[in-house]
Amino acid sequence: MPPTLRKRKAPEPAPAPPAPKKAVAAAAKKAAAPKKATAQKKESAPEKEASAVAAPLPATAKGAKQVAVGDLVSLDDFGGEVETNDGEKTTLKKLVDESKSGVVIFTYPKASTPGCTKQVCFFRDAYETLTADGLAIYGLSADSPKANTAFQTNKKLQYPLLCDPDYTLIDAIGLKKSPKGTQRGVFVISKDGKVLVAEGGSPQGTFDRVKALVEELEKSMGTLL
Repeated sequence: MPPTLRKRKAPEPAPAPPAPKKAVAAAAKKAAAPKKATAQKKESAPEKEASAVAAPLPATAKGAKQVAVGDLVSLDDFGGEVETNDGEKTTLKKLVDESKSGVVIFTYPKASTPGCTKQVCFFRDAYETLTADGLAIYGLSADSPKANTAFQTNKKLQYPLLCDPDYTLIDAIGLKKSPKGTQRGVFVISKDGKVLVAEGGSPQGTFDRVKALVEELEKSMGTLL
C-alpha cells in the first residue's frame, strides 16, 4: 500500500510583541484629551460669568466712595498733595481756601497734544467770564512740571497747571483710568466743599459744562438779589 501523506498545519503567526509602556500611556492620554477639553469648556462659561458679576466697581484713592454732584467733601487730605507747574506743593483744600467762591479743575490726558491744546485754549479764551464770580481755574494732568510749564507758556494760559504723577487727586475726583492714565473731564467744588460738577467729557464738553454752571450761578445770585 502506498504511504498516506498527512497535511502539515501551517505554522501559527508569532504573537505581536507588547507595545512599550510609553506608547500605551501616550495613546491613552490622546484618547482622553477631547473629553478633558470638553469638560473644561463646560466649566469655563459659568466661571467667566461669575467673574464678570463679581468684578469690583472702580474705586477712588484709599477705597473712598466715588464723588458725585451734591456731595459735601471733607477737604482734609482729600486727593493728597500735588504740584503746580511752577514747582509749588499744594492740595485741593489749599486751592479752595485761596479761592473766592470755589475751584474748577479740568483734567486732560497729556500736555501739548491736539485735544488737550483745544481744551486749555477754551478755558483761556473765556477765562475772564468764567472767573468773574470768584471761581479759580486749574488744569490737571499727570505730566511733569517741565512739560506743563512748556504747555502753559506756549499757549499763554492765565491759570496754573497742576501736576499729579501719582494720580492721587485725579483718582480722588474719579477721573483716573485703570490701571493708569487720566480721563478727560471736569470737577467743580464750591467754597464750602460741595461738589457742583464731576464728569468726564470732550474738550468742548468740559468747557461747555463749566460755562453752563457759571450762567446758572449768575442766575441764582440775581434771584437772591
